[in-house]
Amino acid sequence: MVSGDAAPFRYFLALLFWLSNLAVRTYGTVPRRTASKVSAASAIRYSRTHQNMKTRIAVFLALAFASIAGAAEKSHWVATWGASPAPQLATEAEIRTGKLQFENQTLREIVHTSIGGNTVRVRLSNAYGKQTVDIGAAHIALRAKGAEITAGSDRVLTFSGRPSVSIPANAMVLSDPVKLDVPASGDLAISIFIPKVTTGAGIHYSAQQTSYTGAGDQTGAASIKEPATITSWIFLTGVDVMAPESAAAVVAFGDSITDGARSTVDANLRWPNVLSDRLQAQRKGKKIGVVDAGIGGNRILHDAIANVRFGVNALARFESDVLAQPGVKYLIILEGINDLGHAGTSAPESETVSSDDLIAGMKQMIERAHEKGIKVFGATITPFEGTVFPGYFTPEKEVKRKAVNAWIRNGKAFDGVIDFEKAVRDPKNPDRILAAYDGGDRLHPSDAGYKAMGESIDLSLFK
Repeated sequence: MVSGDAAPFRYFLALLFWLSNLAVRTYGTVPRRTASKVSAASAIRYSRTHQNMKTRIAVFLALAFASIAGAAEKSHWVATWGASPAPQLATEAEIRTGKLQFENQTLREIVHTSIGGNTVRVRLSNAYGKQTVDIGAAHIALRAKGAEITAGSDRVLTFSGRPSVSIPANAMVLSDPVKLDVPASGDLAISIFIPKVTTGAGIHYSAQQTSYTGAGDQTGAASIKEPATITSWIFLTGVDVMAPESAAAVVAFGDSITDGARSTVDANLRWPNVLSDRLQAQRKGKKIGVVDAGIGGNRILHDAIANVRFGVNALARFESDVLAQPGVKYLIILEGINDLGHAGTSAPESETVSSDDLIAGMKQMIERAHEKGIKVFGATITPFEGTVFPGYFTPEKEVKRKAVNAWIRNGKAFDGVIDFEKAVRDPKNPDRILAAYDGGDRLHPSDAGYKAMGESIDLSLFK
């Protein structure tokens, strides 16, 4: 694909073409004045010398043409941000309480990028929606602060050349590419106008990020007037940038610990954010985007029937949340803790799983990713003894956790291992999270715990 920067290359190609013609005219024949004053033998030597020079120039120019033309074409889309959706709430009362019904309103949703680029597109989603969603208008801009955008950065989004779009039930649409200097590790504001009564879909419930809603079409406004706040991402599941062919994305696939539960809201301190900041700080090597595909409460083997916010099972969402991500070349799997903890508490006892069940589920994901040429890194399940949630921890569940972790470390099924358990456990009581890393429930890490996790990852895995 030719990137948005192809125009300067075209000008340079034209210059090279002009120089090649000039060289041929200059060196292609023996000047008459010189030929009349030298012998025939000298003229032959002169002609041969200039013929050799002409040949060298032609070869050089041909190589230049090939190199520049190739450089102009070697780019592709890479995800810089993403969020995994979960099903809609079951009742109208729940939907209203969750501020998930809209009419004649603008949603200004704030997202934090990983890699940057100067051409961008947006993914809008009606995932799990039961009716067509009409998008009256959509804009993208750099976020200044709060609901304000940076002056001069607002861009109108179109969809197949149209300023509005209808998204069928359970479908996704891509915006057309727009030119915008998207910074690495920066904030974007995506504004979506919903003209008619619409139930939210494509929802990521626990965003750990404040977004805004306002009355009417304010998609192009410098700030949202009289905004209400929300902490979910709605109708928005991805932002992609055009990047060099060498660029790639890593998907962090998991549950609430990947989603950043109990991290500081609006601070972007989830462990995938920490990983992304480290990758962007590298001055050498390829550009790597990070997509956080965590969903709080998610499990590998069972849907969350009692609480749909927890999403469908990991095997069911694997295609859309991992394999379909633009530019994905790496995958980190941190799942399984809820398969152990939820059974007999927030899920039926009948959904109890064994360590072999979890390993079998992980093997399925590894195989599906390998089919697409994606490297898969297994992350060990973090400790949770002493958690405040009754019944979530039992000695029997701890035996299973240790068995799964032993397989992750030693089973040689993964392309690499990320030892999150080691990063956050208490050295004196390794079945518990270190107090300094505890987010308050002895299950989820604090900001410091997420920082320790993100910093424990060997960046050489992504070379």
